[in-house]
Amino acid sequence: MKNKKRVQLTIDGMDVNVPEDYTILQAAKQVNIKIPTLCFLKDVCEIGCCRMCLVEVEGAKNWQASCVQKVAEGMVVKTHTPDILNFRKKNLELILSNHPAMCQSCNRGSTGCELKTLANTMDTEFANYAKNQEVVTANQVMDIDNGISIMRDPNRCILCRRCISVCHNVQTVGAIDVINRGFGTVVSTTFNRPIDESKCVNCGQCINVCPTGALQEHSSLDELWEIMKDSTKHVVVQTAPAVRAALGEEFDMPLGIDVTGKMVTALRMIGFDKVFDTDTGADLTIMEEGTELLNRLQNGGKLPLITSCSPGWIKFCEHFFPDMLDNLSSCKSPHEMLGAMIKSYYAEKAGIDPANIAVVSIMPCTAKKFEAQREELAATGYPDVDLVLTTRELAKAIQAFGIDFPALPDGDFDNPLGVSTGAATIFGATGGVMEAALRTVADIITGESSDSIDYMDVRGKEKGIKEVELQIGDVTIKAAAAHGLGNARALMERIQAGEHFDFVEVMACPGGCVNGGGQPQQPSSVRNWMDLGAERAKALYKSDHESFVRKSHKNPVIKELYKTYLEKPGSEKAHHLLHTHYHAR
Repeated sequence: MKNKKRVQLTIDGMDVNVPEDYTILQAAKQVNIKIPTLCFLKDVCEIGCCRMCLVEVEGAKNWQASCVQKVAEGMVVKTHTPDILNFRKKNLELILSNHPAMCQSCNRGSTGCELKTLANTMDTEFANYAKNQEVVTANQVMDIDNGISIMRDPNRCILCRRCISVCHNVQTVGAIDVINRGFGTVVSTTFNRPIDESKCVNCGQCINVCPTGALQEHSSLDELWEIMKDSTKHVVVQTAPAVRAALGEEFDMPLGIDVTGKMVTALRMIGFDKVFDTDTGADLTIMEEGTELLNRLQNGGKLPLITSCSPGWIKFCEHFFPDMLDNLSSCKSPHEMLGAMIKSYYAEKAGIDPANIAVVSIMPCTAKKFEAQREELAATGYPDVDLVLTTRELAKAIQAFGIDFPALPDGDFDNPLGVSTGAATIFGATGGVMEAALRTVADIITGESSDSIDYMDVRGKEKGIKEVELQIGDVTIKAAAAHGLGNARALMERIQAGEHFDFVEVMACPGGCVNGGGQPQQPSSVRNWMDLGAERAKALYKSDHESFVRKSHKNPVIKELYKTYLEKPGSEKAHHLLHTHYHAR
């Protein structure tokens, strides 16, 4: 970076010196000039199709899209001339003319919608275009697609193509694209089928990049209230590690703040009977998955063993790599494991019929909604998990109760399934599952408790695929961690071509669960200039570092579970409750 050539240019009369590979948009940001954007999203959609960021470049025949136009030595740029301002306003008005003026009922609200923010900034009003807009009704089945995980409403779509870019270029799923022409153009699935009948893997990355309310998670709040008011139900809630690193954003708290204690207090105020920690399920996952890895290494099992914690990745594998399903760990994901334990171990301990227990999972992930409905995830004869809410939905529930979240005191998880380790906490970041597993596997192989437990080579999201070769005692383990399904595809193709790995971690979302499809949505004005995943991951690694116990096999609750109930990792009982299977699609 230090040796990169720099250029000198002028933007709105200000001298700017930036690297030669900068765009005009980036250069303007360096001198605090804000050029409006709508379709542009760093590393996702960089095609300049909305034309909101056009600027005047001296000597050029036409105005240039600043999000894609590279800087050049001596370039003179004007970003806010009267003509440009007038053009942007008219351009935005044309977009608004085909957008339903129903902000009050939109899930993005008045402040979360990038289109509304621009309309306010440019002094336009949605009401001016109401007469040109069709009323959206629930009967427009082909327009409103309410899937198990994802709901899409093309009437609110502005054709920015961010969702298409992330689905095709980042995740390489290709479930959606532009269909039809002219005024009939919409973003949809092949043959405009319902999203659940497509090859969508429910990762929700399209929701995170959508600037309006055209894409959102299937709302489960009404279902939650129905469960909560049923006096016959003992309602247990569990929360994933990544949730606590992002929930505060919904209440204007700084990025990367761990709000575990406040979250627990809020959940009790909402009325849940028990508040358990999915991190306990993550520790359980390490015990089962670590044992599975050792068994395959020692007994000639199929390698690499590939992690199974990410349901978006699992469905991706079922669609695109069905020949590799035997490589997947048979372990359920942590919240499904904990759900099974709640309806078996906890039910017996508390003397409650599992038929009367409802398990609600708070997840950073939209794919968990689909996962919870898999028929094979019902170890006790009842669904392991009854309902999944995203981080965003939890925030709405807290707001509905009128809770002043930032002012809450810290609470503690309930026993017995609320005790976890630092290893479990880092499950929410890419490389975290692998690092947690290696901490336990290393101790088992060597028979010693190692103090060297920070596997830095598998941390971070700078590399899409991280590779490491470890010598643990007499065993050499070649491992890799991929985040984002495009990177997962590339790694799987290498394995299919004959490259050897022993252990592979895959997380469907770029950066891991901290960037899950159910996490707080941040506008492009934040995403373009800040690494959300890195900031959220810091909270998880800080929590891990400060934990008294940082290895899953040293969790006293996990020890007790195996001693008194599960017998040992990989036992017949453990396999029945904690493992599952997959099928080609």
